[in-house]
Amino acid sequence: MSNEGISIRGLKRSFTQGEAQIEVLRGVNLDIRPGELVALLGPSGSGKSTLLQAVGLLEGGFEGSIRINGEEAAQLDDDGRTRLRRDVLGFVYQFHHLLPDFTALENVVLPQLIKGSLPVEAERIATAMLDALGLGERLNHKPNQLSGGEQQRVAVARALATRPRLVLADEPTGNLDEATSDVVLAAFLQLVKGLGSSALIATHNERIAARMDRVVRLKDGVLYAVA
Repeated sequence: MSNEGISIRGLKRSFTQGEAQIEVLRGVNLDIRPGELVALLGPSGSGKSTLLQAVGLLEGGFEGSIRINGEEAAQLDDDGRTRLRRDVLGFVYQFHHLLPDFTALENVVLPQLIKGSLPVEAERIATAMLDALGLGERLNHKPNQLSGGEQQRVAVARALATRPRLVLADEPTGNLDEATSDVVLAAFLQLVKGLGSSALIATHNERIAARMDRVVRLKDGVLYAVA
């Protein structure tokens, strides 16, 4: 597969609410170059999550073009979209969504096995990733034995262990206090840059956005560049 980045053209999404038609995305255009970190700014309810769901191929109902590494998502069947999500995309959410009965190590190993990695290699990568995030002594702890910041770092490791070409993050530190948020964000950005991955990070936090390569703002369903 080529590494052509992400190209979105004319992306629209609307919802019916009673008798009203709510237009959430009104023809969004966005390009993300390989290795580029882009902040998606906007208040709660502005459509940031809807845009990430579209780019992440997580639901239908969208109009427009989404090209990921040269592949047009609209032309793919369910199996093709699943393959693209598995092989190319990584996801980090505000809430970690870790599997509660699995250890930190197992949570990071599992998506690699789904992608087809050998167990020994998956465990090696997971261990190295968690160690880089300061969790080398917590590998065998389950989520309920970890702090909120530690759980989110496991979620970061899980998203990046498959070496995705694009990471989609939806308020990845929004559930953490400021000091913990800074630690998790710094580790996240360091690993993303180390992998050479691109990232689209939705946030309402201007301080977080300022650490990205570029900032775009979603307002009234339209995307604007921020100088």
